[in-house]
Amino acid sequence: MNISFPLLAGGVVLGLLIGYWARHFLASKQAGSIERKSKEALEEAESRSKKIVLSAEEKAAAVLVEAKEDEKKRQSEIREIEKRLMQREESLDKKIYSLEEGESSLKKKEESLKEKENEIGELKNKIQKELEKVSGIGREEAKAALFKEVEDQSRKDLAETLQKLDRERKEEVEKKAVDIMTTALQRYARSHISELTTTLFPLSDEEFKGKIIGREGRNIRALERATGVEFVIDETPDSVVISSFDPFRREVARLALAKLVKDGRIQPAKIEEKVEEAKEELQKRMIEIGEEAAAEIGIYDLPKEIIQLLGRLNFRTSFGQNVLTHSIEMAHLAGMMAADLGLDVQVAKKGALLHDIGKAIDHEVEGTHVDLGRKLLKKYGIDERVIQAMQSHHEEYPYAIPEAFIVTAVDALSAARPGARRGTLENYVKRLADLEKIAGEFPGVKNAYAISAGRELRVFVIPEKIDDFGALELARQIANRIQSELKYPGEIKVNVIREVRAVEYAK
Repeated sequence: MNISFPLLAGGVVLGLLIGYWARHFLASKQAGSIERKSKEALEEAESRSKKIVLSAEEKAAAVLVEAKEDEKKRQSEIREIEKRLMQREESLDKKIYSLEEGESSLKKKEESLKEKENEIGELKNKIQKELEKVSGIGREEAKAALFKEVEDQSRKDLAETLQKLDRERKEEVEKKAVDIMTTALQRYARSHISELTTTLFPLSDEEFKGKIIGREGRNIRALERATGVEFVIDETPDSVVISSFDPFRREVARLALAKLVKDGRIQPAKIEEKVEEAKEELQKRMIEIGEEAAAEIGIYDLPKEIIQLLGRLNFRTSFGQNVLTHSIEMAHLAGMMAADLGLDVQVAKKGALLHDIGKAIDHEVEGTHVDLGRKLLKKYGIDERVIQAMQSHHEEYPYAIPEAFIVTAVDALSAARPGARRGTLENYVKRLADLEKIAGEFPGVKNAYAISAGRELRVFVIPEKIDDFGALELARQIANRIQSELKYPGEIKVNVIREVRAVEYAK
């Protein structure tokens, strides 16, 4: 035990010595390797730095050479600029010298002109004094007289020039207006037929005349009462003449008679039924007529109510001229004239087409057709410019827009066409309308119709309001009023009809 401990200690010491030596050996070997690497890196860095320095020296040399070349070029440009400046300076010196010489010459000329001006002034004063001595008037008086003479002459020349220009302009404007109107009339050529007061209804068989008359004239009286027209049976063969100044009534009578003939049963109850059917059919047809008229003009934005009133104008005449035909013609002419003058074509067309729209209701409502037309168009939202265009065609309102002049002009053109209107017919129609109006103003009157060319006035009364003696008194009152208010040839028969119907139903 004592022997092995020293050996163990010696072994440990020996192991430590061997480990230290081995570590030292490895460390020295590793250090040598690091030193060698460091040396290699140092050599490589030195080689690289030499290359960098060499490259930098080469670049510096190149930059230096380039800088020298730039310097030479700049020096050359500077010398060139200096040369040009020297040339300009020499040129400016020459110009300055020339200007100085010119200024000196001008001064001499100015002095010479001043001397001459002084001489002229002296001469002028001398002449003026001589003239004043000779004429006996002063300078201011002479100047005033001269100015007055020049002013009078100028005023006379100006007046003559203005008169000439006004005359030439008026002639030119009139010629242009005539050209525009004649061109429009030539482009729109339409036949004109004045409306008559009768309609001929053809019959396929003469036997229908007996059915139309009925037993003891019962049917024909019912027809005339329901339609307000006069039926002339025996005047023409195979036909019946429907007579009335109102085209609407004539058309209702014609349609109702056609329905009765087609049905074959002609009796008072059937007559009233067919007349109502004819009126309803005509109301629908008026809308179609109005739509066709608007489409012909190229207007598609009118309200339905205005379209219906437009169609109603087809059954209204003015001095024998169909009002709708007249309005359509005016719209065509107004559109062409507005286009030639550079105005609003749509406004001119609408104003012309709707200018007489008030005539569709003027027999139902008090007022002129112009005022009624304005109210209707405002009520249904028509453009204000269209209203302004149509309201002046009878000069009741001022001309608010240029298109208003066109509407007035085409109204006169359309009415003035040969054969378009008949004044005597309009007077005749007005007299018949006045007859009916007088009768309608009495209380208790249901309907009043002027027939037989105005020689008879048939008045239908409400039996509950007027008795038999009242009917006699009413006839006398109407006759007296007609006699006092109207002028007419011959005599007028006032026929007051009071009819009582008793109806009861068996159940």
